[in-house]
Amino acid sequence: MNFHDPLADRIHNGDRHAVARLLVKLGIGIDGGSLVKHFVGKALQPPALTGSQLTDAAAAQRGFSPVFGFAFIKIHLFCSLDGQSVFAGIAIGRIKVYNKSEQQVKRVHIDDTQHEKERYAEAVEKAVQQLQMLYDKALKEVGEANAAIFEMHQIMLQDDDYRESVENIIDSQKVNAEYAVAQTGDNYATMFAAMDDEYMRGRSADVKDISERLINILSGQADASVMADEPVIIVADDLAPSETVQMDKDKILSFVSVKGSVNSHTAILARTMGIPALIGTPIELDDSIDGKLGIVDGTLGCIYVEPDSEKLEYYKKQQAEQLKKKELLQLLKGREDVTVDGKKIKLYANIGNVKDIMAVKANDAAGIGLFRSEFIYLERDEFPTEEDQFNIYRTVAENMAGKPVIIRTLDIGADKQCDYFNMDKEDNPALGVRAIRICLTRTEIFKTQLRALYRASAYGNINIMYPMIANMWEIDRIKEIENDVKEELGRQGINIGNPQTGIMIETPAAVMISDELAKKVDFFSIGTNDLTQYTLAVDRQNSKLDAFFDPHHPAVLKMIKMVVDNAHKAGIWAGICGELGADTSLTRKFLKMGVDELSVSPGRVLPIRQIILDTDVSKL
Repeated sequence: MNFHDPLADRIHNGDRHAVARLLVKLGIGIDGGSLVKHFVGKALQPPALTGSQLTDAAAAQRGFSPVFGFAFIKIHLFCSLDGQSVFAGIAIGRIKVYNKSEQQVKRVHIDDTQHEKERYAEAVEKAVQQLQMLYDKALKEVGEANAAIFEMHQIMLQDDDYRESVENIIDSQKVNAEYAVAQTGDNYATMFAAMDDEYMRGRSADVKDISERLINILSGQADASVMADEPVIIVADDLAPSETVQMDKDKILSFVSVKGSVNSHTAILARTMGIPALIGTPIELDDSIDGKLGIVDGTLGCIYVEPDSEKLEYYKKQQAEQLKKKELLQLLKGREDVTVDGKKIKLYANIGNVKDIMAVKANDAAGIGLFRSEFIYLERDEFPTEEDQFNIYRTVAENMAGKPVIIRTLDIGADKQCDYFNMDKEDNPALGVRAIRICLTRTEIFKTQLRALYRASAYGNINIMYPMIANMWEIDRIKEIENDVKEELGRQGINIGNPQTGIMIETPAAVMISDELAKKVDFFSIGTNDLTQYTLAVDRQNSKLDAFFDPHHPAVLKMIKMVVDNAHKAGIWAGICGELGADTSLTRKFLKMGVDELSVSPGRVLPIRQIILDTDVSKL
């Protein structure tokens, strides 16, 4: 893409020195080395920007979108209030302040403890019924995977430990059920909030949600809801999943919250619903903004209250352009992913569960380049059986109707933990027992998954991919186990396909011996998230190191080129399935390197296709 401005073009292509020049040009100060904030006069006053400056800024925005999760320099042009983006997009409309009616739970002495426990049991039963209705609604609107939160809430409500805690407080303190529920909810929420694991910390909100539901029922209060005559921007302290699902999507343009987590179920639901959303926004929740016109920029992560006419006009144009681009991208469906000079690219999608197949088809991906099978394990409280896995893999293969489906074997460990694996606590789990290391040391788990994969391979074009490879002997050991599994299935008379096998290149060690590894496998897929982490010695889970986590680092790009070259020398293909594969500022560079495949989130397929179709690699 050419913006007819050398500086803008360099920014779009990922040149950080050009970004630095832009900052100087606009008089923008640097805070913390990576987060750029613009303060001109009063904090809420926008600077006057020229047309060329807006062009530069737009290019910077496109070149450093926060959607992909890698280190970037964030340009705040006339932002009123900053938040963290949950889902990109632009929303323009009236602001509706949502103030949850907080129950003032009083401690009341009671003599009939049995009656209070019966009241509690009846409330639980009613709450379960309510949650089932929410589940049914969410199932229709956002799919099974996202509706599962309400199943989990039902399970939490019926948990023995939770129930026993409530009943014990009633019996020992002789207090009303409302107080006992509130006390138990606070205790559990505090316990979850103190945990190291971010996912578990997110469950604190779930406990609060179910406890508030019980208190509402016990006190005869109706659920809080959002009522609006026109589509609005919801501004709240926080939003529980149940609150989000109950909202009429036709009346919701966006939501902005003071609290929240990008890993919360609410955030997941927002992304699935396609609602522009922000969290961590320092906005005052009072009548002073209720009913006022607002703009939410989900890409830059900011909200404007009562924007002036110039800003409003600018965002109306941006919004119209986004809609037009989406419509134009739809015209690319059915097109083959071939460059102008005839280079064919495998443009696949990354998924985490069966339900994601609908998004894969809707965005016309040519296959699945990464099926994260670990989610089968993460969503359970015990090991999935061979039959459980077989049914999932078979379903995916059959639904893809002969298109390639690359399934990564379990990548448990590091930031993805399952209690029932009973893993030892590690000081540095990113360098510990994870992924293929679990499989090769606990072969019973590995064989169960391989049996399911080979059985499912008879029903479609399944390929198997192994993560975290660092040694030649790992490949040899994997092949031994593969052969054992195939022989076992053969003796049992079970039909299997002939899946190709590949490995993920995620460690510098694998890069450096990729010429030898290429002789033993059918394909390479580069996991840029971990490759960047291990190459730069930066923990990608540590938000304090965002400025140092740079997937654009020359060392990372040189490694990608080395892997691709070594793959081609051995006659196999090499692709990218990490987040960097969706970085449109690098797409042409990857094509020039000779990358054969890009596997991205389903929503990024068509934008990447557009670049592929417009590129003449011979002229790069």
